[in-house]
Amino acid sequence: MRRDLSQLLCAVTGLGLGLLAPLITAGPQADAGRLVSVLFTLGFGVISLVSIIYSVLFLVVQFSASTFTPRLGLFRQEPIVWRTFALTIGVFVFCVTSGLAIGSRKDVSVLVPGAAMVLTLVALGMMRTLQMKAFDSIQLGHSLTAIAARAHRLYDTLYVRPYVPAGTAAAPPPPAADTGVAIRWTGPPVVLQGIAVPALLDIARKNDFSVAFHVSPGTTLTDGTVIARVTPGGAWEEELRAVLSTGVERTFDHDPELPFRLLADIALRALSPAVNDPATAVEALERLEGLLVRLADRDLDIGRFDDPDGRTRVSVPAPGWDRYVRTAVDDVFLAAHGSLMALRRTRDLLRRLSERTPDDRRALVHDRLQWVERTGGEAYPLVWTDT
Repeated sequence: MRRDLSQLLCAVTGLGLGLLAPLITAGPQADAGRLVSVLFTLGFGVISLVSIIYSVLFLVVQFSASTFTPRLGLFRQEPIVWRTFALTIGVFVFCVTSGLAIGSRKDVSVLVPGAAMVLTLVALGMMRTLQMKAFDSIQLGHSLTAIAARAHRLYDTLYVRPYVPAGTAAAPPPPAADTGVAIRWTGPPVVLQGIAVPALLDIARKNDFSVAFHVSPGTTLTDGTVIARVTPGGAWEEELRAVLSTGVERTFDHDPELPFRLLADIALRALSPAVNDPATAVEALERLEGLLVRLADRDLDIGRFDDPDGRTRVSVPAPGWDRYVRTAVDDVFLAAHGSLMALRRTRDLLRRLSERTPDDRRALVHDRLQWVERTGGEAYPLVWTDT
C-alpha cells in the first residue's frame, strides 16, 4: 500500500505543481517556446533513464536469487526502490504538465525550468543510490550483513527477557491446543506473514474467548489447514482472518526463523556439488554463530499473550532453542561432510556456542558437536586432530 500510495502521491503532486508553476511571474522571464522543449526533454529523459535502470535491476535480482537463495528478497524490499520510481513519476508528470500548461504564453519565469532541473538532479541522485544498493545486493558480505542486521533488530524486539533455567521459576501452564472449535484455512495456498496480536487481543477480550494458534508466521497455509482453535466456540472465523497477513513469501517482520533459514540456504547452495564454494559456507556459518550466541541467553517463550486481567487470550507457536539449532546446523552439517573447511567451521561454531549456552540448553549443542567430531575424524584422520 505504501508503494502504491507514494507513486500516486508523487503523480498528483507533480500534476498540481505543473499546473501552478506556469502562473509564477516572479524572477527573470524566458521565452516560453524554448522552455517547453526543455521541459519535455527533461521529463521524457528521466522516465526513459529510470526504465533502463529498472530493466538492469531485474537482472541484479535474478543474479542474487540464483547465487544466494531465491528466498532472499532484501533488495526488492528496499524503500529506495519504490521511492525512486515514485519520485521519477512525479518529475515526469510535473515536466509534461508544466510544458502543456505554458501553452501559447510568450514569456515564463525561469523558476519553472529551474525547479524541473533541481527535481531531475534529485531523481538522478536517487537513481545513483539505487544502483549502489543493487551492487551491494550482489556482494556476499553485504547480503550476509543485511540478513544479520535484520535478525538482530527483530530479536532485540521479540526476546527482551533473559533466559531463566527450568526449575528456578514457575512457568505458566501451557494453553490447551486440542480443545475448542477449529478454524480452518479456505482458499489457495498462501504464506502466513504475520498476526496482528494487539488487535486480536482486543477482540478476544471484548467477546470473551481465547485463541490457540496451530501455525506460526512463515507457515504455508493450504486448503483445510487448521489455523487455530477458539474457546468457547463461535462464529469467529471472519474476525480471525481479519488479523492475519498473508502473501506469497516469508518476511522478516514476524518470522524469527527466516534469518536462520536464509543463512542455512546460502551455505547449502555453496556446498552443493554444482557450486562447491566452501568459503561462502564458512561466511554464512559465521553469521549463524552470531545469531545463535545472541539467542543463547534469551527467553524464547514469547508465544503467550495475556489481557490486563492476566488471562491468556492468544497463544502462537514460537520457535524454541532446539528449532533454531536444528535449522542452523543440521542441514549444513549433512552437506559439509565432504568439505574439511566447512566441517572445521561447524566444529568451531558448536564449541564456541557450547561455552556461551546455559547448562540445560547445552545437551543439544553437545550432540551436534559429537557428530562433527566423529565425522571429521573418520573422513580426515590425518589432519582433523591437528586443527
